[in-house]
Amino acid sequence: MVKTFMEVSAESDDKSTEKMTADSVDENNVDEENVDVDVAADEKTPPQKISLEITSGDADAEANTPEASAESVSSQSPRSPRMGGALAAAIDSSLRSIQSAGSVLSHMVNAFLQVNVAPKTPFPVTTKDLSDLSNDRTHQALARVLEKAAANLPPCAPGEEEELKSARVKIEALVKRIGTSEDDAGHGMMKSGSMQELQRGHDMESAANALATVILRSRPEDGITNDAVDIEFRRETFGTNAIADKKLDSFLKLCWDAVQDFVLIMLIVLGIIGLVVETTTLKEGEKCGACWLEGFAILLSVLIVVLVTASIDYAKQFAFIRLTRSLHETNTKAVVRNGHQMSVTDDDIVVGDILSVNAHNLASIPADCILLGPPISGGLKMDESSLTGESKLISKKPGDVVLSGTTAVQGSAKMLVIAVGINSVAGRIKARVYDSTDHEGDGLDGDEDSPLFVKLEKIAKQIGIAGTLAALLSFVVNCIKGFLFEGLSPRQYIIDYIVVAITVLAVAVPEGLPLAVTLALAFSSNKMMKEQNLVKHLDACETMGCATTICTDKTGTLTSNKMTARSIYTNGTDFTCNDPSMSLGDFIKISPDRPKDSILTLITTLIAVDTMDETTVEFEGDKMTASTGNPTEVALLAFAQSLGENCQDLRDSTRGRSLKGALSEFLVEGKQIEFSSARKMMSWAVPKVEGGYRIYCKGASEVVLARCTTQLTGSTTELDDDTRQRILGVSEAYNRRGMRTLVLAYRDLPGGADFDAKSANILNADGTEALEVETNLTFAALVGIEDPLRPEVQGAIKQCYEAGIDVRLVTGDSPNTAVSIAYQAGILKDFHFADGSDEKIAANLKPNVLMEGKVFRRKVYQIDDDGEKEFDQAAFDKIWPHLRVLARSSPDDKLTLAHGLNQSTL
Repeated sequence: MVKTFMEVSAESDDKSTEKMTADSVDENNVDEENVDVDVAADEKTPPQKISLEITSGDADAEANTPEASAESVSSQSPRSPRMGGALAAAIDSSLRSIQSAGSVLSHMVNAFLQVNVAPKTPFPVTTKDLSDLSNDRTHQALARVLEKAAANLPPCAPGEEEELKSARVKIEALVKRIGTSEDDAGHGMMKSGSMQELQRGHDMESAANALATVILRSRPEDGITNDAVDIEFRRETFGTNAIADKKLDSFLKLCWDAVQDFVLIMLIVLGIIGLVVETTTLKEGEKCGACWLEGFAILLSVLIVVLVTASIDYAKQFAFIRLTRSLHETNTKAVVRNGHQMSVTDDDIVVGDILSVNAHNLASIPADCILLGPPISGGLKMDESSLTGESKLISKKPGDVVLSGTTAVQGSAKMLVIAVGINSVAGRIKARVYDSTDHEGDGLDGDEDSPLFVKLEKIAKQIGIAGTLAALLSFVVNCIKGFLFEGLSPRQYIIDYIVVAITVLAVAVPEGLPLAVTLALAFSSNKMMKEQNLVKHLDACETMGCATTICTDKTGTLTSNKMTARSIYTNGTDFTCNDPSMSLGDFIKISPDRPKDSILTLITTLIAVDTMDETTVEFEGDKMTASTGNPTEVALLAFAQSLGENCQDLRDSTRGRSLKGALSEFLVEGKQIEFSSARKMMSWAVPKVEGGYRIYCKGASEVVLARCTTQLTGSTTELDDDTRQRILGVSEAYNRRGMRTLVLAYRDLPGGADFDAKSANILNADGTEALEVETNLTFAALVGIEDPLRPEVQGAIKQCYEAGIDVRLVTGDSPNTAVSIAYQAGILKDFHFADGSDEKIAANLKPNVLMEGKVFRRKVYQIDDDGEKEFDQAAFDKIWPHLRVLARSSPDDKLTLAHGLNQSTL
């Protein structure tokens, strides 16, 4: 279902109801649309305005009847009786008028969406407006775009002025509720699940749909038209989603670039001079013979070097283009146009397209988008680690910006494309990395020459200067000796002395050096090609060999990009494995304080039972070869496997949880309570052999721990305040290391337990009553999960330091997570921390050792007289000798850091 932005006041609703007749009812609209109601007032509030959202049915919609609509409305209301009564009363009082006025509302919406807009009518927003929205990524930024667009709506056809005016008024009212500045409304303080939060959720959903329908002339359920004129106009207005390739250099241009080498220039000059002198200064009666051979050989060596260099670079250009085009042709996405879903390549996507994303395909987002509503059960979760370095999945709600280059890993949704190509976040990065013609200069110039050729040019100049001085000295000495002391005729011998001087210079210049370097790089290039490394330019082969500093990312580079359990607190003992080559399970097995087998068995059973069927792991021996599902649950299952238990076997042998064999018929006896953001926990109850149930729970540490009254220590003992504070202290220590924490707990329930009963004392995270069966739990373990270091990283960084290569960590992750990984990897040493500090956390580092991206940008950029941002190399040189970790950094920060290091003369 996709909701369309619309509000109708209660007064006008009543009037329209009175005017309706049976003949005015549009049966098609009634059959095809459900009505969802969001009430912003309780029973005691006078009926001022009711927010209505017309919901178009899709293939998965419920029966399109007034009863189904009422049921849908009531199902969306909060379950708390403290709010439910007011909401239900207001809904009941308005449903009758809504059902009777359905055709009127449908007519208004259709008129609202089908305003006649002439072909190629300018859009009310600019490319910069939408690009700024994707950069800011706030609700206020969306409100500002809508506010500006409402004032610039294009003129409409005669007779449709009222629809245009109505659209403008509705958008302005929506913008006012959302707010256009970061200080508006205090929405960040809204209580989870409150009416204010629910209203804001509907407002953001309406804002996203208004941006689609009114501003970008698209429909969430139908998309844009598939008309070539409209699509081309959108490309002309907002740009194309293809990043323009760098213009290919012609073969002659590559030859010319190769000839610019200083050594080759000297050799060309010497070769020409040699040919001219040898062939034009013959004595009377003397034959040339092979006098031209030396000059010709010099020029031939230059020609070979130029042709080899240009040929290889020319061929690599086309190899790279073929690879890029092949990749683009296989990158296709599902979009909705003319009401039909179709597959198009990433390059063909335009602003206004409705993108259909499904996590089952691990869809990579090809452009910056706004998430449309309604929210799908379970929500959409994105992996933004490729842009931010943060391995935690990010939940998205309608109205949120979804960045290009990120990946959907959970859920499905429809998105409105708002920025493509160079105007999108990933597009700008790609243009800078691949030196696209779309990329505008940013002042970070001067990084073109490779280290080897800089050194060769320096040596060549030194050789040239020394050779010239030697040639001049030879010429002067010969002239003094011949003309002053021997009395020879200058006219007869001056040419001979010049030839000798040129010969000295020619001998000094190593004519074989350019050819030797070119052939060596050519062989290196071919070897790298065999190892699946495409080298576009020969000089790139030797660049890494001259590196003095390595700036490394964290996620997927230093770490494995797989969430892994690294710490556990159970039975009063903290087990933290700091050896990246060892699993936590193996660490516990060899620990002298190893918990009893009964405790470990209960923990592994809890993990096996209380995880989703969609989460699976596959092992070959002790190595995990594949995994699917939620990364946190994958980490827990892998931990249980490292303790020597097969979680799938535990599931299959548990009554009420098994999907296989004889026990599968008892699956209905199990009770699953799914995870929700309101509860921040998940539970699964299974029947016990002796009767009753055992419910296994896992969730946010502070939530589940607050519900625990006993603890598992071989037997069940009371969880006193001192023990609770100790567990909270361990949890905080895990968090400071950048770990996510989960508490595992359980409870034995009597037969006939009421799984719907609510607790009178315990509340969920959103303030609603907790389920009684999820209280009075027994604490089993606190688990710390992180993205661990790769086993080979420590040794590699140690070798870098021994070779004189400095290593810096540059990541988009939080400071504490970055410091933890940097210290484990060996990038940070004990002397980088303040004296006397025990914990290796960001707060204990010495000044300038760690810096966040926003602070870094503020210090290394200054504003010039024209108001433009300008890189300050002097300020950068004061920072980088101390800098070891750059956290919460953007891709632009990484480029700035690399540029500053390249240009520094320190």
